[in-house]
Order: sequence, then structure tokens, then C-alpha cells
Amino acid sequence: MQLCGSQLEVIGKEVKQHLKIKPAEVYIQQDVYYTYACKNCEKNDIETPIVKTPQESPVIKGSFASPEAVAHIMTQKFVMYSPLYRQEQELKRQGVELTRQTMSNWLLKASKLWLEPIYERLRNLLVKEEVIHADETTLTVLKTKDKPTPKKAYMWLYRTSACSGKNIVLYDYKPNRKIENAENFLQGFKGYIHADGYPGYHKLGENFTVVGCWAHCRRRFTEAVEVLKKEDRKNSNSAKGLDFCNKLYKIEDEIEDFSYEDKLKMRQEKSKQILDAFLSWAETIYAAPKSKLGTAIGYLKNNEKYLRSYMEDGRLEIDNNRAERSIKPFVMGRKNFLFANTESGAQGSAVIYSIIETAKENNLDPYKYLTYIFSKAPNLKEHETVDILLPWNVPEECKSHLRKGDAE
Repeated sequence: MQLCGSQLEVIGKEVKQHLKIKPAEVYIQQDVYYTYACKNCEKNDIETPIVKTPQESPVIKGSFASPEAVAHIMTQKFVMYSPLYRQEQELKRQGVELTRQTMSNWLLKASKLWLEPIYERLRNLLVKEEVIHADETTLTVLKTKDKPTPKKAYMWLYRTSACSGKNIVLYDYKPNRKIENAENFLQGFKGYIHADGYPGYHKLGENFTVVGCWAHCRRRFTEAVEVLKKEDRKNSNSAKGLDFCNKLYKIEDEIEDFSYEDKLKMRQEKSKQILDAFLSWAETIYAAPKSKLGTAIGYLKNNEKYLRSYMEDGRLEIDNNRAERSIKPFVMGRKNFLFANTESGAQGSAVIYSIIETAKENNLDPYKYLTYIFSKAPNLKEHETVDILLPWNVPEECKSHLRKGDAE
């Protein structure tokens, strides 16, 4: 009130917003389950029934791990790229003694018990597709069955294409780069497989039609331009080759929203002419085989059959960038982890990465999705199958707040 005794009235307001961040809360939750018996039955020598409070099955029997804890550790390592030793230090600062070895055991057990069945179901769905993408990258494994010293191994990646009704991304650890790895993993598949210029893919069986990657071809011509002096670039053969590649990509930009039928028609009408002219031009150019231009032209000629493949079907893509984007999270994680300790750990990582990246492709929050799996999977009813745990069948509460296209 004012000195005059009158009541103040609101004549305006100012609202300020402040972002507050509360660090993750770590605590031990105790659940108490009572056991009941009827004293009257016992008193009158009647068979005394023992009734126990129903309990849900834990994510890991004999452990105090919770679905939330395992999901958090997985997300921190495989989404935020925080190694277990850093997580151990952070938990210790919060007063929790949880060793990296214990966390590693939790991840491997939870993956083996609950994520592998989902992984296998996703693989069965993937091989029924007609168009997929594949890629592979290196991984150092410290201890293997054959070799006690560090060994260069490979993490393979397979995923669905844009034309699929389902987004599936699967990793597979293998100790080598033999193409039999892909054939075995994709057993039952028949259709198109997008790949880079690795010759191994060209040896796949008759069920596979390899689609080459124009991004790799264009990258080589780009490198050939960049090694030249700026004043020599404009009219160089390297620039002419790059211009052919850019023309093919320009057509793809123009037909991006076309139907698959119309895409195929435009490629046959426009892209084919450009590619034919590109190859005819390449035949007239001489460049030292080991030079940047020679390497680019060599890639073009050696992969002509596979680079032409994307013009066979409107569902196909001009490059394999879809697979390269999907393998990038593993490459980013590798920079932090540097190596896998054992082969079982490497394959466990492959399964976890698969579930997380498939979740992200389906606009799910990895932590929420993993928490749901570790809560639901151990307690599936008899009539329920692993299909209810697939990304497109889970509750809305698992959805991410990220918009499509946002970086993660």
C-alpha cells in the first residue's frame, strides 16, 4: 500500500527467462518386498499359504543395476563418446564407487540379454529389403583369439535406403575385410547394394547388384583440382572432370522430390547423356596413373559399370553418403576409445551402436528407448514378442525432441 493508504494496481510486467541446469542425480533406490502368511491358518493347523509381493525381473540378475543406470552409461559412451574411465571419475565425484570394469560388464550383459534379440530381428528385416547401403571402417582390437598383440579389424555397416518404410542401421564386427563377411551377414538378401569402390563388393554373388558411389569419384576430381595452382585450375582437365560430376549432382538436386518413376525417366534422358560424354572425354585424357588426375580418371573407368547402376532404378541414390553418415558416429567414438579390448567387446559395441543409431534414425531418444527396452524386455508376457521393442512400435514417450535434420 502507498502512504496514502490506496492499494497498488498492476500496470505492466516484465518477464525474464533463465536457463537452469540441474546435474544428473545419482542415488540408490531401495525396493522393499514383503512376504505374507495367515496366522489364523497357522494357529488352526491349516495349510498356511505364503504370499510374496510380485517383483519385476531386473535388467541383470544379482546386480543393483537399474534400466536407467545401464541406459545412461550406454548413452554417455556411445552417444556422447564419454569413455568409461571418465564416467567412473564423474560418479566418484558424486560419491558413487562404480568401477569401469563393473560398468563394462553391465553393458556387455545387457547387450547380450536384451539388445541382441532386437538386433537379430532387425537383421532379418534388413535382408528382406531390395535396396541397402554398406560401408566399413577399421578398428583396433587389443586381444584376439589368433593374436595376443593389437590387430587391425573392421567394423562393417549395413543400412536401409531412403525408399524403405523402415530405418535400420546395423554394425557388425569382423576381424578382417573379407567380402564373405558381407555375404554371410546379408544371407537371404537379393537386390541393390550401395557401396564405395572397395573391389571386394564387386565379388558379391549374383543376388547382389552393386551401385557405385559418385561422391568418391567427385572427391578424387576435387583433390585433383586442389593440388593445382589457383591460376591453373579454371581450364584444367581436373576442373572439366569435376564439372561433369557436378552436372550429374545438379540433376539429382532438381529431381529430389520426383516420384521414383519420374526420377528414372529424367536420369535416362539427361544423366545418361552426361555420363556418356564424361567417359568419352576421359578416354581422350592422358595423365600419369599415380597423379591425382590419373587416380580420378582411373577410378571413373574402373568403376564405370557400378557408377552407371544408379540409373537402373529410381529408388537408387547417386552416392553412398547415407552409409557414410551412419558410420560416422562410430568413427567419432573411435577417436575417444582408440581401441576395443576384446573381440566380444567389439561385437557388443556393434550391437549397442546398432540399436542406438537405429533409434536416432527413427527419431527416438536413445536414453529413453534403452530405458524402455531394459524395463520391458525382462518382463515380456508369454504372448509378447521382441517386435514390440522395435523402434516403430514403442510408446510416444521414447520420442526425441530433436527435429529431423538436427545435428546430434
